[in-house]
Parts: sequence; structure tokens; C-alpha cells
Amino acid sequence: MTVVGAADVDAAAARGVLQVGARDIVTPLARERAREAGVEIVVATPGAAAAVAGDRATPYPSSPVPASPVARPAPAAARVRVEAAPPPVRPPSGALFRRGAPLPPAVRPGGAGPARGTTGRVVVVGAGNVGTITGMRLAEADVFAEVVLVDIDEGRAAGVALDLTHTAALCGFATRVRGAGTVEAAGPADYVVITAGKARQPGMSRSDLTSTNAAIVGDVAARVAVTSPHAVVVVVTNPLDEMTQHAWRASGFPPERVLGMAGVLDTARFQALAALDGSVRADRVEAWALGSHGEEMVIPLSRASADGRPLGPGVDAVVDRARGSGAEVVGLLRSGSAFLAPGTSAARMVLAMAADSGEVMPAAVLADGTYGIRDVYVGLPARLGRGGVREIVELDLLPDELSALHEAAERIRERVGRPAGDAA
Repeated sequence: MTVVGAADVDAAAARGVLQVGARDIVTPLARERAREAGVEIVVATPGAAAAVAGDRATPYPSSPVPASPVARPAPAAARVRVEAAPPPVRPPSGALFRRGAPLPPAVRPGGAGPARGTTGRVVVVGAGNVGTITGMRLAEADVFAEVVLVDIDEGRAAGVALDLTHTAALCGFATRVRGAGTVEAAGPADYVVITAGKARQPGMSRSDLTSTNAAIVGDVAARVAVTSPHAVVVVVTNPLDEMTQHAWRASGFPPERVLGMAGVLDTARFQALAALDGSVRADRVEAWALGSHGEEMVIPLSRASADGRPLGPGVDAVVDRARGSGAEVVGLLRSGSAFLAPGTSAARMVLAMAADSGEVMPAAVLADGTYGIRDVYVGLPARLGRGGVREIVELDLLPDELSALHEAAERIRERVGRPAGDAA
């Protein structure tokens, strides 16, 4: 079995035909490229068709995925026919894992058109450390035509963007990176990541930042609603649960298009800490960080494992350290807060949505009654698609884990000043 990517389609463009095996997997980007280039995909074995990754995606049940303001009509589907005895298909591009299904195209400034094999624009608001890492990961993924860093210090945004541009040959990407001083100057976006705000200092809690960062996030969200009315917004600014709910209110967007990053970060921290003893790789630890991005973080140990086995003794200490990991980093840095893992986590969410992967990730989402919680932003497992949250996924939790999740939702509700409503 071979994974057939966009580069394979490009190589076959002169012939107009790309022959694949019956068991080969044709990626969504390859199929889209074939449509655009008029390349016919030919399956070798009679009666069989090559599998196409991503065909099982389903729309968010409560509202349709909005059309991009820069969307174009979809071309006719690439034809697939059957033929015997194909020549060998060369191995797919080594960068294939970085590419997902295409987004509606965004035209690059100056009329140059989108970068080869990439479409769409991401705006990262805040060119500090977290925004820089987010922009870097998104550019390196080589998925988008453009990544724009926005900062009130326009010179910093432009300088970071130029510095990232200088890494294009080193990292092998064609994504354009530029800086801007305002959301309006950045232009319409498919995805907006809000990292702007004051960072924690030693001795500060995330909630200490509420009033200062609420003014910043609210203003940014309102501007995004005007410039990018169809965008998906990912909030990174602390206190994250409260700021995500604030961004949702300020933007007026449907809740599936406003989500917070924390769960991906907190899960990654737990996985890394659980692997410190060397008994397992961090990426072989399965876990979910739910609830609040803070003291009410809930890591259901009934759902945690390492290489398929229950975690060993000392796991409670790992949970406690994961809850305090942000403060631990702040204390060690002495100035500023964590940025490598937060920026990477935000980019990871955007890339999953851009690929329309249907991947389930823990995120701060508006609870819809699942888990007996409603009308408050709280960390829950969410299935992500191109238009944001497709659905909230319900895990089978133990009674004490579910109770802890309810408690986290109530504490967040108190902080955002909403009545208890329908929460259980």
C-alpha cells in the first residue's frame, strides 16, 4: 500500500493520468490537485477503487459549515477508472503528513495567487513568544498560503514575520509570512488565533489577568467579527476558559466557531510528565485533560494508559504537577510564561481543523448539555472539522470524575458571572 499525495499528481500532470494500486490511499489534497490539473486517477485492479483519506467527514449537526468569503466553486470531481498492470508509483512526498484537505483559496497580496499546494490564511493576533511559536508551526506545516502576525507593535510583528520567512528554505515551506499592526490590515482569515494579552509573572494566578486581558480579547474578537465573519477563532489568552467565553460573546459568532486551546496543552503536559521516568514515550500515553485550565483541571485516570496499560504508582503526583505546570514554568523563567508548548498546541488545533480530520481533541467549548453541563465554556472532548467544533464527544467517566467535571464547570461559571442555569 502506498499513500499517494499531491506531489504524485504533479509528477503525472504532463501525462494527464496517474495510475495507483487498488490498496493505495489517495489523500484529499491529491484528489483536489487532480481536479484542478485535469489529471485522471486510474485504479489498477478491476472492480476496486483506491481509498481516499477523509471521506468519512460529517458536518457539525447543529449548523452548517459557513462558506468562506473567498471560496470558489468546486470543480468537477476527478474521474477514477480501472485499468490493469500499472507501472510502479513512486513513494509519496516526505512532507505528506503535514498536508490535509484544502481550504477555500485566499489570494495572496499582489495578485501572485496562493502558494503551490496551499490555500487559505491564518491570522495570529499577538507577536509575542506564544504568537511567534504558533506562527512558526503553522508556516512550517506548509498548509496555508499565508500566515499573518498581528501586533500593536507593528515593527515587532513585521520583524518576527521576516525572521520566520528567512527559515523557509531551511524548513521547506512556501507559506508567505507577514506582519501587520491591526486585524483589519491582516485581511480576511479562515482561522484566527488570539494570543494577545498580558503574560503571567511569578506569584500571579491566571485569574489575576482577567480584567486586563478581557479588554484586549473583547476588542480583538469584535474586530475579527467584522473583518473575518466566517473565521474560526482559537483563544490562547489567559485566563483561558473565561477569555474564550468572552471572545464568543464579543464576536457574536456561533459557539462551534469559538474554542479555547487549553485541553491540548494540558494533555500534552500530562503525557510528557508521565513519561519522564523513561518507561514509555510521551506520545504513547493516552489521556484527556478536561474541566478548567487551572486548579479545576480534571484528568480522568480511568481513561489514562501507557502503551495500553494502566499508569503505575505515582500517577496522582503527575496529575498534580500537570495542574501546576504553567506556574512551574513561570517560576523557572522568572519573567514571562510558557510559550513553546502553548504555541505548538494552538497550531496543532488549527492544522487539525484545516485538514477537516474529524480528530477528537480536548478543548474549551460551550457545553451543550452533554455531561449534564450547559451554557458555559469548559474543557471537553470535541470533534474538530474545517468549520470548528463538529460535536462534543461523551466519554464514559466514573462518578467521581464526572462530579469533578461538574465542579470545574461551576467554578468557571462563577468567574464569568453567569447563573447556574441547566448545569447538573
